Amino acid sequence: MTEYNHGLGISHLEFWVKDLEESLSFYSQLFPIIGWYAHTRTSFSCGIHEIYFKEMPVERHDSLGVRHICFHANSREMVDRVGEWLQSIGAGIIRGPQPMPHYTEQYYTVDFRDPNDFVLEVAYMPDIPL
Repeated sequence: MTEYNHGLGISHLEFWVKDLEESLSFYSQLFPIIGWYAHTRTSFSCGIHEIYFKEMPVERHDSLGVRHICFHANSREMVDRVGEWLQSIGAGIIRGPQPMPHYTEQYYTVDFRDPNDFVLEVAYMPDIPL
């Protein structure tokens, strides 16, 4: 039996979405810009973490929980490419791309909503130790 040691952290996230095909279309365009790839037809990976999508026939409700998910960018240019793509598809951009000097001097971000109104962020933050 093969033993895997992935270390501590989050293995995967499962997103419940109202329209699976719409969500897959959105994320299949976003994820390659930020270095993620299709793992299966309904999941994506960065090589360490995975995000799965599952269509659920439930009504949307406001609730307590995760406010947003932030994806690491490896350059300001990557954040700008995401911003350009979001503008090209008419996505709901909350802010950015823009610097956020009140976080750190080099923090650069774009915040936006996916087709399910999930708040996402793609941020370049080289001066934040991981």
